[in-house]
Amino acid sequence: MRIGLSPATISPYVVRAIGERAARRYFHTGERFGAEEALRLGLLHRVCAPEALDAAVEKTLGELLAGGPQAHRAIKDLIRTVARGGPVSDALSEETARRIAEIRVSPEGREGIASFLEKRKPAWLAPKGPGVP
Repeated sequence: MRIGLSPATISPYVVRAIGERAARRYFHTGERFGAEEALRLGLLHRVCAPEALDAAVEKTLGELLAGGPQAHRAIKDLIRTVARGGPVSDALSEETARRIAEIRVSPEGREGIASFLEKRKPAWLAPKGPGVP
């Protein structure tokens, strides 16, 4: 904008991320903003002081690693499907019900439910032997 160009290439991603109203403001003004505004706009999930960055990364990694690998894969696909699906419809409700039923009966789903009921860590968090990933 300030150099006579529009942010056309990034616009689909930015508008989807921050919404049309905020995109209008920032695309037209070209103003810069800091981490707090990026957080408010939904471009960031968390803001922390530089000295707290390592601890914040470790916390997030721990949370991610606590989930089942197949569940993470299914969640990524679910989000893509739901985000593209438009308004909630009978077809979307049926699709999401199918997905939860499918993952519940998978080996990982059964292990996750059993570990929860038995108050133990799931197998994907079990300590591995030396040299075993």
